[in-house]
Amino acid sequence: MGVPGRSGPPPGVMGDIKTGNKLRRKMNHVKRKRAKDAARREERYAFKKEESKNPKLKEERLRRNIPLTLERKRVWNEADNDTEETGLGLSVDVERIKRAKKEEEDELNRPLEEGEDDSEAPESDNESVDSMLESDNSEDEDEDEEKNEDKDASRGRKKTSLRTATERATSPTQSTRSTNLSLAPEALASKFPTLFTEGPPPTPKILITTGLNSTLHTQAEILTDVFPNSVYIRRNAHRYSHKFSIREISKFASNRNFTAVVVLNEDQKRPSGLTIVHLPVGPTFHFTISNWIDGKRLPGHGRATDHWPELILNNFRTPLGLLTAHLFRALFPPQPDFEGRQVVTLHNQRDYIFVRRHRYVFREKRETEKAVVGADGKEMAGAEGIRTGLQELGPRFTLKLRRVDKGIQRASGQEWEWKGGMEKTRTLFQL
Repeated sequence: MGVPGRSGPPPGVMGDIKTGNKLRRKMNHVKRKRAKDAARREERYAFKKEESKNPKLKEERLRRNIPLTLERKRVWNEADNDTEETGLGLSVDVERIKRAKKEEEDELNRPLEEGEDDSEAPESDNESVDSMLESDNSEDEDEDEEKNEDKDASRGRKKTSLRTATERATSPTQSTRSTNLSLAPEALASKFPTLFTEGPPPTPKILITTGLNSTLHTQAEILTDVFPNSVYIRRNAHRYSHKFSIREISKFASNRNFTAVVVLNEDQKRPSGLTIVHLPVGPTFHFTISNWIDGKRLPGHGRATDHWPELILNNFRTPLGLLTAHLFRALFPPQPDFEGRQVVTLHNQRDYIFVRRHRYVFREKRETEKAVVGADGKEMAGAEGIRTGLQELGPRFTLKLRRVDKGIQRASGQEWEWKGGMEKTRTLFQL
C-alpha cells in the first residue's frame, strides 16, 4: 500500500499505475520500451549464437517462417473443361491445367508393370491434381501429398511434378516467371485470331495520339520512343474543324497499314489512361495509368538509342493475362537489336502491370555483391563472377487493365468482352 494521500506508486517503482505527471509518464514509457527492446535483442542474439553452432536450427526457422503474402493467399477458380478455361473473367492457371492434363494422359498411357493391377488403383488416386490449380491451403494439401507418396510408390507410379505451396512460396522466382505465350487456349485464339498468329507477329507500325484538347504532347512523344516504329499525330480540337473519333482514326490508320492505335488520355494535365486498339478489327484494351515518372527525373538515368528493344513479359498466367501479353507482344518487333542492349519489362503483380525500360551491361562481380542464384536457391554454375548492371532509361509507369472490347471500342448494343471491377475477393486476381 502507498502512503495515504499519494496518488501514484512509491518512488522508484514502475508499475501499471500511471502517474499524474505527464513528463514522468513519458519517461516511464521510454524506460519500458527500452527494456523490452533490450530483452528481445538479447533473445535474438542468443538464438543467433545457437544457430551458428547448429546450422539445422536456421534451416528449420527459415522453413517455418514463410511470409504470408497476397501471392501465397491467391485463390483460383475451378475449370473442368476447355470451355470454362477460356473465359476471360475466369482466374485459372492455364500452364498448370495443361501440365496436369498431360500428366494424366501420360499416366493413362503408361504400360503396366509386372505384378501391377490397374483395377486396384481407385479413381481417387489423383485427387491432389484433380483441382488442376495450385491452391494455397498448403497445410492440408501437403499432408495429403505426403500420405499419398507411399501409396503411389507401391503402385509404381511416378511422383507428380507439381510443387507444393511451401516450395512455391520459398522459390526466389515465384512471381518473376517469364510468360509462356504458346499456352494460349485454342478457343481464345479462335475468338481473337488477329492477336494469336501461328508465326511471329508482323513488324509493328503504331499510330500514337491523344484525347481532344490534350496538353500531353511531351509524354506522347516519349511514348514514340518506347514503342518502336511509331509516330505521333496531334488530334485537331479547333472548334471549326471535324473532331475525329477513335473509330474514324482507326479506319484511317488501318488504310495506311498501321497495326495499332495508342491513345494517351489525361486528367488534370497528367497521364491517366491508355487505350490500345489492335488493327484492323480490334480488340480494344483500356488501361489506367498511375505513377508516371519521366526518364529525366530518374536518378542516374540514361539516354535511349534508336535500337529496337527486347521485351520481357512476366507472370501473365490466366486467359485474360495471356491475351494481354499477346497484345504487348504485337506492339514490339519480333527481332530486337541486341547491339543496343535495351529491354522493356512488363511485370504483372496483383493485376498491376509495372512498365520499366533499362539498358544492361555485363560486368565482373564486386566483392560486396552476392552471387547469382537459380530457381533452387543455389549458386548458378557458369555465372560465378558475372553480374548485370542496369541503367534505367524511363519512363516509369504502372498500368491497370479496366476493360476489353472485342471490336474497336464499344459499339451500340455490344456487350463488354471483359470489364474490371466485378471481382469481390481481394485475393482473386484476373491476370
